[in-house]
Amino acid sequence: MAETAEDKDYEILTPPTNLRSKVRELTPREAKKFDPVKAAEAAISRLSSHFGNWMVNETVTLNQAWENVPADGLTEETIAPLFQAAHNIKGQALTLGFPLVGQVAASFCHLIETVPSPDKLPLELAERYVEAIRAMVMEGAKDEGNSTGVALLETLESVTDEFLKQFPPEPDDA
Repeated sequence: MAETAEDKDYEILTPPTNLRSKVRELTPREAKKFDPVKAAEAAISRLSSHFGNWMVNETVTLNQAWENVPADGLTEETIAPLFQAAHNIKGQALTLGFPLVGQVAASFCHLIETVPSPDKLPLELAERYVEAIRAMVMEGAKDEGNSTGVALLETLESVTDEFLKQFPPEPDDA
């Protein structure tokens, strides 16, 4: 039987936060004219010139996570930072304007999550994912308009699906 929150002793710590000290209150006249959606769109527009650099930084993190893998192999210790980097890319890619890269990262995460243990993950396939993400970001393969990126995604997903057939899902313990 799974433990619930009621079964455990715990304490919730709430740090003091005075958000009023962090923002300026609008005057009634300013509040009347304020459009939060328009303000958010303007902020994203100002930041969008940095999106490519942010995605490059995420790719650097992924490559750094990969650096130890060829020497040490795929282990619990090497796969955790690799998964985290791919997961971050998956989560941020759409916002940063790289939805196709996000799909590749999502497929990589699915692969890592589905294999029963890191040593069952083919090193060559993991490397192809890392290299595909890096190359797609560097080449600006952002969306479905990039036929090479789409073909790469489809190939990786196909190879991954075929590989994962050997690990059938475990039946639910219902």
